[in-house]
Amino acid sequence: MKFRSSFFRTLFGIALISVALVSCNRDEDPEIAGVADYTAEAALEWNKMFLEIERFAAGYRPGPAPRALAYMGLAAYEACVTGMPEYNSLESRYSGLNIPDVEPGAEYHWPTVVCETYSVMMRKFFPSPANDIQTRMNEMEAEMLNKFKGETSQEVFDRSKAYGASVGDAVWQWSTTDAFGHDAYLDPFGNYDWQANYDGPGDWVATFPGPGKPMYPYWGSVRTFAIQENDKLCPPPLPYSEDPLSAMYAQAVEVYTANSDANWPDGQWIAEYWSDDLVNLTFSPGPRFISIANQAIQKEDLDLATALYCYAKVGMALNDAAVACWYSKYVYNVERPVSYIQRLIDPNWVPSLDNPLTSETGLTPSFPAYPSGHSTMGGGAAEVLTEVFGNKYGMYDNSHEGRSGFNGTPRYFDNFYQMAEENAISRVPLGVHWRMDCKAGVDLGYLCGREVNSLPWKR
Repeated sequence: MKFRSSFFRTLFGIALISVALVSCNRDEDPEIAGVADYTAEAALEWNKMFLEIERFAAGYRPGPAPRALAYMGLAAYEACVTGMPEYNSLESRYSGLNIPDVEPGAEYHWPTVVCETYSVMMRKFFPSPANDIQTRMNEMEAEMLNKFKGETSQEVFDRSKAYGASVGDAVWQWSTTDAFGHDAYLDPFGNYDWQANYDGPGDWVATFPGPGKPMYPYWGSVRTFAIQENDKLCPPPLPYSEDPLSAMYAQAVEVYTANSDANWPDGQWIAEYWSDDLVNLTFSPGPRFISIANQAIQKEDLDLATALYCYAKVGMALNDAAVACWYSKYVYNVERPVSYIQRLIDPNWVPSLDNPLTSETGLTPSFPAYPSGHSTMGGGAAEVLTEVFGNKYGMYDNSHEGRSGFNGTPRYFDNFYQMAEENAISRVPLGVHWRMDCKAGVDLGYLCGREVNSLPWKR
């Protein structure tokens, strides 16, 4: 008995030593990095590149650009979500979306995954960028991949690159099943006959300079990510009236007089600062809030996981806001202020939107007024950015700092809601929207943003 006790004590001691040695070896192995262990660089640089490409992309404003941001943001998020333990995949919420699986137990270099996901999708959504931008994009990608290759083994790098490409391809293929959204930039007008939908004064009529027909009449049917069908319609506009004592007439007078800074202090600065209406001059109004997100992400030095979460949410909010807005626009079919003012107040009045690149003056965006697209997308973005950064996050927006064509001096805001409200009301001194368009738009955008926030992002 004494021998057996001694024997078993010896075996137990050997076992303890073995466990200790294994534990020590485990501690010496480098821990596999999660997404949050990396900086936001890969996602940030691709979203900066998006703004360069989209600025010159005809047909992408106002709806196709936010749509592209939504799909690219979702793709990068889903490509990395297995390395983001605090977050949930949203794949099961979307019929027909099939994200490739990662290899069980395999290591991935997440910045490489992100880089390749964006690389594939950016080229799918923008197949014909200008040659100089194409060159800059290729150089940026090569520089990033060369850096990332030095941060991991060849095996992990190759696996990560291949996986990012496979997710980009999968989400792109799913995007093509959206019949109203896919490749819509190629034909912004469709076969819509605005004259057949004109019932008299108060309804939208073509404005000039312009194409003489409204853009994206069917955008209200594009796929959404968070809102439901009954979320798309905002409350009705003011009743049409030509009575000088009516609320409608009062709003027309406000637009008419707001072109003067004497009547609206800083009105023209605010109007130009938030305009983003014109192809080749600036990026469009939805992506303006990606510019703002980029600045906040860079300022706060966010980790990659949080940045991917932010970009996915902003893209979805912008997409859903644009879809809801355009649905409401073509239900209510409200004329632009210029039509009302020229008919009833001053036949020679024109808006303040001018194109310094073409010398066109007195422009009005070519689609119905109510609600405002700028306002709706700004409201959606403000709601989700507030959830990410907090409701007391103040910052300067330097989106247009240094521009010479208009006053792009950075403006300071106490929070994202203040940005959204100023972005919305800026359309009045520009002369292209009624105040009611701006109020209804930003409220509709807030609703869209709240719906995006309510998705089951976190565990």
